[in-house]
Amino acid sequence: MYRKQATSFLLSLVIFASACNHSGSGSDDQTANTDPLALHYKVIRKYPHDTTAFTQGLEFYKGVLYEGTGEYGESQVRKLDLNTGKVLQKVTLDKQYFGEGITIWGDKVYQLTWQSHVVFQYDLSFKLLKTFKLPTEGWGMTHDSVHLIVSDGSSKIYFRDPATMDSVRIINVSENGGLVNNLNELEYINGFLYANIWQTDYIVKIDPATGNVVGKADFANLLKNQGETVYDLNDVLNGIAYDAQTGKTYITGKDWPVLLEVQFQ
Repeated sequence: MYRKQATSFLLSLVIFASACNHSGSGSDDQTANTDPLALHYKVIRKYPHDTTAFTQGLEFYKGVLYEGTGEYGESQVRKLDLNTGKVLQKVTLDKQYFGEGITIWGDKVYQLTWQSHVVFQYDLSFKLLKTFKLPTEGWGMTHDSVHLIVSDGSSKIYFRDPATMDSVRIINVSENGGLVNNLNELEYINGFLYANIWQTDYIVKIDPATGNVVGKADFANLLKNQGETVYDLNDVLNGIAYDAQTGKTYITGKDWPVLLEVQFQ
């Protein structure tokens, strides 16, 4: 969850060095990885994506694609045309707020903010209905059939009451016994949580009952393999959306030129 205003140049160099030494094969169909947690995937199709959209949340709801974007003075919630990437409808946050993850539950759109400890609730036409207080930072958000599910940039994932935002349950996400930090955008797919790990090429698949990572997809060189480029280290992989009507999964990144339909194997 890179913040251009908050992350040091030194951190960028460390991240860049790590990326250059990435062990992943970088192919669309990652079959060479012998890691037992390796989650293989194929890229099925690519769609245009607004390169000014600093993607923080991505969601399909009743066949419509929604996106939440960040940056102070630029944060929005949008309805998008999948095929063209064009914005069909939007609401812009006051410049004091840095927008974060979104989800839709019960025909209501929820949007996190980064450090303001505020959650916005809209109707499907983006009329503001309510605001909630959040004790943690807001990063990513999704939901199951009962709870909103929220990340705060740590290893913790919170299951919250949609009516109050009160915490009902907390899990710590771990891989091989070690905590997985920097959990960002979330998506709930067929009983599992999928999460971007900020400033990496990984999406992890999490058992929501235990917090254990049960799968890990390596998206190194994803854009390069699609003939696409980003020019800023801020523009990292972030955004997972599952269309329950079609069974299709989509991913993108901050200011990326494309949104990709991917099929996990």
